[in-house]
Amino acid sequence: MRHHARAVTAAAAVVLVAAAATACSDSGKSASSSASATSVAPEAAADAASVTVASHKGNLGTILVTSKNQVLYLFQADKKKNQSTCNGACASAWPPLIVKGKPTAGSGVKGSLLSTATRSDGSKQATYNGHPLYRFAGDTKAGQTNGQGQNAFGAKWYVVGTNGKQITKSTSQQPSGGGY
Repeated sequence: MRHHARAVTAAAAVVLVAAAATACSDSGKSASSSASATSVAPEAAADAASVTVASHKGNLGTILVTSKNQVLYLFQADKKKNQSTCNGACASAWPPLIVKGKPTAGSGVKGSLLSTATRSDGSKQATYNGHPLYRFAGDTKAGQTNGQGQNAFGAKWYVVGTNGKQITKSTSQQPSGGGY
């Protein structure tokens, strides 16, 4: 009987240790995910009440950026005006520009084109000319346009010009006639 009790206690201890290890690794994964989301998307959490959409002139033309010079993109799958179709894993890779009120127009941005859309989770996302605005998790530094022309989650992603339209120009410095 005593041997059976020790076996049950040992089995319970193994289960508890495994559960604790799993919890620690999961929370480590969550903290890592949160940290990367925060470093890529600080305005989504900290400054949602005072989001400014500004303009920046670069190799793709004059494009929309956040006040921290994070490039803003549109998703071609968002066919309906002011309606986002990017959720879940898509929103992790392409964080929406979340706001609490109407975003502010910075220099070179038309305030009349700025608005918001209500997302499926109830949060508000900044829109420009009816296009929900996103950042790209692969843009780890201000001004990067690594998401330009990406085909992900069923459609292409493009930077947004101050006229409210997508800019389809490539960021590649290679001649367009070359192949791989």
